[in-house]
Amino acid sequence: MADDTDKVFKALADASRRALLDDLFREPGQTLGALASRLAMTRQAVSQHLTVLEAANLISSVRQGREKLHYLNPIPIHEVHARWIAKFERPRLDALADLKSRLEGEQTDG
Repeated sequence: MADDTDKVFKALADASRRALLDDLFREPGQTLGALASRLAMTRQAVSQHLTVLEAANLISSVRQGREKLHYLNPIPIHEVHARWIAKFERPRLDALADLKSRLEGEQTDG
């Protein structure tokens, strides 16, 4: 599991790979050529980034005839959120809920 998480963090650390993920979120099922046309980099560079994203299981690809279509896989990002982000948000959200209750209580009392 740690190795998989490391791959996800490594993949997400690069701005170009995040841009590719954003592109696939907006428009699933794109080819290498379509993805490369939106970024200021060569098809070979985009292909290398896609390889890293695929190794991290952040994207999957499907062959359709001679084309290879790429799709976002949001599950690893969700797992990172559940493991590394959600637990740090909980205390703040609890504090805000307590504050809201106290403020609403003061308004009805006054």
